[in-house]
Amino acid sequence: MKRCFRHGFLALACLGALASSGVAASAKVVTLDWTIAETLIALNNPPVGIAEIPQYQRWAGAERLPSGVLDVGLRAQPNRELIAQQAPDHVLLSPLFMRLSDQLNTIAPVTALGTYQLGDPLWQRLQRTTHTLAALSGNHEAAVALIDAVEATLGQQKVQLEAQPPLMVVQFIDARHLRVFGENSLFQSVLERLGLSNVWQQPTNQWGFSTVALEELLAYSDATIVVVEPLPLEMHDGFSNNALWQHLPAVKENRVVRLPAVWSFGGFPSAARFAELLSEALLAR
Repeated sequence: MKRCFRHGFLALACLGALASSGVAASAKVVTLDWTIAETLIALNNPPVGIAEIPQYQRWAGAERLPSGVLDVGLRAQPNRELIAQQAPDHVLLSPLFMRLSDQLNTIAPVTALGTYQLGDPLWQRLQRTTHTLAALSGNHEAAVALIDAVEATLGQQKVQLEAQPPLMVVQFIDARHLRVFGENSLFQSVLERLGLSNVWQQPTNQWGFSTVALEELLAYSDATIVVVEPLPLEMHDGFSNNALWQHLPAVKENRVVRLPAVWSFGGFPSAARFAELLSEALLAR
């Protein structure tokens, strides 16, 4: 089988070549990457296989999937037999899992799409990934329609969200540690387009977050805290037994917004979901 290890514009050219050679007629794709999966679904070309579907649904809030989508096992250790049974035309990975390429390229050509790699602004990388995936079915209009719809919706929401307080977007790792999202993150990109301020200006990793101890939030007394679920299993009872959390000024003053799960490393579908949930929560306060 042919390998097709590419990302960015090279991936677009590689997949475009496959489309022009006839692969796009069926475009059966298996992916271990949830960002790729949700984007393909939004482009009306759902993958035939996704890794760890229950976890995907828990972390991305994807309650329903198109019929016929098979769970192909763990992202880090997929079931090769199940993948082969789907007879995919292509296997799409993130660079994080390209070590699996030697195992999978005997089934179908393997391509890496690196949306969350530093370089261009994230929004541009999201656009590029969307166009790359649309090339699988030769339907570039679907990519344009998806991008335009998300940007138009965010523009409408921005008009409604005037005079909002500065925000801090977090996700709990455990009861005492959090990811705080800033530069390079999907959430920051959405906040910017909604005209909202993010108080977290500290350095972040390539995924757009900093890992901090809960007590570090004490220094940001004016921020409204946005908690993105899911919560760790150890916090099944919420925050009632977390004395340090209860001591935060935002908690004492009822300046906490709790959102259902959004895939924090997602594509345009996750961006739209985050914008909608956040807008609704802020306007309801």
